[in-house]
This record gives sequence, structure tokens and C-alpha cells, in this order.
Amino acid sequence: MTRATHLLVAKSDLSATELQNADLNCGDGEVLLRIAHFALTANNVTYAVAGDSMGYWGFFPVAPARDGWGRIPVWGFAEVVESKHADVSVGERVYGYVPMSTHLVVQPARVSANAFFDGAPHRASLPPVYNQYQRVTKAAVADEQARMLLNPLYTTSFLIDDFLADNAFFGAQSVILSSASSKTSLGLAFELHRKRGAAVDVIGLTSAENVAFTEALGYYDRVVTYGALESLDATKPSVLVDMAGNGAVLRRVHEHFNDALRHSCLVGATHWQGRGGASRATLPGPKPELFFAPSQISKRNKEWGPDGFRKAYDQAWAAFQPDVARWLEVRTVKGLAAARTAYADLLGGRVPPRVGLVIEPG
Repeated sequence: MTRATHLLVAKSDLSATELQNADLNCGDGEVLLRIAHFALTANNVTYAVAGDSMGYWGFFPVAPARDGWGRIPVWGFAEVVESKHADVSVGERVYGYVPMSTHLVVQPARVSANAFFDGAPHRASLPPVYNQYQRVTKAAVADEQARMLLNPLYTTSFLIDDFLADNAFFGAQSVILSSASSKTSLGLAFELHRKRGAAVDVIGLTSAENVAFTEALGYYDRVVTYGALESLDATKPSVLVDMAGNGAVLRRVHEHFNDALRHSCLVGATHWQGRGGASRATLPGPKPELFFAPSQISKRNKEWGPDGFRKAYDQAWAAFQPDVARWLEVRTVKGLAAARTAYADLLGGRVPPRVGLVIEPG
């Protein structure tokens, strides 16, 4: 039996948190993971905001159960500290979806030389991409930090770029990204600028305090504050990729562009407190559509094959990763007690865009 600690978040008030201690048992066919470190980004806030509608609260149920409380999924590295599965050994290191906790019990299934899936019954109906654990050799800490901070976000960036190009940008000449300084937006802007620069203008919407940082990266053709978004040419066919999830901003973009807005793509919720106030049914222009990354992965796996998809992504990541070193500042937080403060800062918008939070839970 292992004593674990979990960071719980209130589903109805994402700013409310508490620590829970619980005993974990490793049963037959199961593996106990000690979580070494995980990344904490605005993407995880999106998981919490969409926890009920998209099933994110279902990955890691609170046990013993606490009504109204959940564990937010994060991406991280873990070590096998106990195994009762014949094909998984103590000491192995894995990378994948974990909770904000010190430990996790999984039930390895579909075990291969490179990976296994958690076959726990409560995860059976959830997207497979989130249930896979890659078996990895222990790399340098810096390599692991960059991977868990940016790989999941850049995967989304890569897929949105692919989705837009696959649809000929819906006839648009500009792609507008809200929350332009967020890491997913930066990855998408990099991809668009690198591969589609002649086809579309890449425009970033951000707060005044983040303009200088966002402009300096050179990923955008133009950076505009939220207050000045009406300065954009309302007649130019455009696509919105909404990373912010701010209802008021969404409405302003739709009302400004109206039918010149060719597609409205909902992705994130970095402005989680402002997510209300924009009924999709009453917005002028196209109806906003939620982008779900696993659907695009499934499409490309069928069309390109898993190896083809992986090759295309690896090429994109290889282009992006070297550039990250000039602007990413990794900030390590030790212990879940300190992680509560870091999470509150992230939720409150007090983490600078260049900073990546890495949590060492225990």
C-alpha cells in the first residue's frame, strides 16, 4: 500500500483547490506509477473548463469520492515503482496523461515494446490518444521538460494548421488567433508562418502587456490588442482560431467581420472567467465549431497511416523545437502544496507567456 497525495479542484469553482491523501493498492495486472514531474499550462485549464462536456474529469476519478471535486489531467513522466503485470518492469519510465498527483495506478493493456494503454474500465470510452503511455529511456531533464510542456500543445497546433489547410482555409486570406501569446497559439503561428506564409496573413490578438513579447518572436504578420481588434479590415475573408474562450471577444470578432468571417474555430479557454456571454446561436457569421484534436488525428491516421502521421508531425516538431530555446523559461515547482499556488497564478493570468511551469509533485 502506498500513501499518495492528490491536488483536487472544485468543478464549479476552478479557483478552489485542496490536497487529498489516499492509500493506493497495486492489484493483479496493475502497475503503480510514481509521477516524477508534469507540465502545467493553460491547456490544462481548458481541460478543466471542458471537463464535463468533453469528459476530461473522467480520466482520473477522485477516490475516495468527493462530490463536486475532480483531478485535472496533465502531461508528464512517471516511473514504475511496483508492478504486478508480467510485461511491465519496476524501474521503467513512461510518458503520458497523468493527474496532478504523486502516484497513479494503471492497468496496462495492448502492451508493445514502445507503449501500453491503460485498460482501466473507466477509461474505455475515452479517446485512445489520451490513454497511451510511451515507454521511454530516461532522457536529460531539460529534454523531458520541453517535451511535456510543448509537445501536447504543439500537437494541437500542428493539427489545427493541418485542418485549416485541408479545408483551403475556408476561402480566407487571414487567420486570426486569440490569446496569441499562449503556447498553443505560438505553435500554430509558427506553423502557419513557416508553411502557409504566402497563402494567409497570420494575425495575433493579445493583451497590451503581451504585445512586445509576441511581436518579438516574429511568428505573426501583425499583433493587435483586444481593444484594437476593430482596426482589422472587416472586409477581408478571415478565419478565427479562438484560444481564449472569452465570450465578449468572440462576439466582437463575429460582429466586426460578420459574413467575411469564413470559419470560427473554438479551441481553448485561457480567458476561462470570460467564457460566457456569447450564445453561438445569436452570433452573426458562421456558427463557432469546437476543434477536437483526436478527430483530426483519427482522420490523418486513416489517410496517411500512423507512420505517415508521425513522420509529418516529427518534421514539424523538429523545426519548432530549436527555436523554443530562445524564448522559453522553465520554472520548476517542488511539491503539490507549492503547485496549488502555481495553479492559482496560472488561473489568474499571473504567469508570463515565456514561462513554462514544471511540477515535481513529491
